[in-house]
Amino acid sequence: MSEVELSLPQEDPALRVVPMPADANAYGDVFGGWIMSQVDIAGGVAAHRRARSRVTTVAVTSFAFRQPVSVGDLVSFYARVLRCGKTSITVDVEVFAERRVGGFAKVVRVTEAQLVYVALDAEGRKRELPANCPA
Repeated sequence: MSEVELSLPQEDPALRVVPMPADANAYGDVFGGWIMSQVDIAGGVAAHRRARSRVTTVAVTSFAFRQPVSVGDLVSFYARVLRCGKTSITVDVEVFAERRVGGFAKVVRVTEAQLVYVALDAEGRKRELPANCPA
């Protein structure tokens, strides 16, 4: 059975990182917690842009690890706003790794997640989103 050839999405990633040895276990597999942290940063970038203010994570509604990430992979995090509520923004984050296999670059989808952020004012209190927020 052959694998489907993937390519990266056409839009710019919210975040792109190369994990280092300190981010991995003894076998070179990157810690899930490191990936979760980067997903939260990428989702926060998209939410911040939409809210035009400070945001904070209030929920992780789904998180799925599909493939391991290895030290040296170029990991790209694509964040899309799915919906906006009165004060909250739901963001979908897809994570892809570009790795070298037999001298060729290979793209694999490694993680998918949905997170919810809430907009905050300068004092850290929940605030309403701008009128043009709906996704």
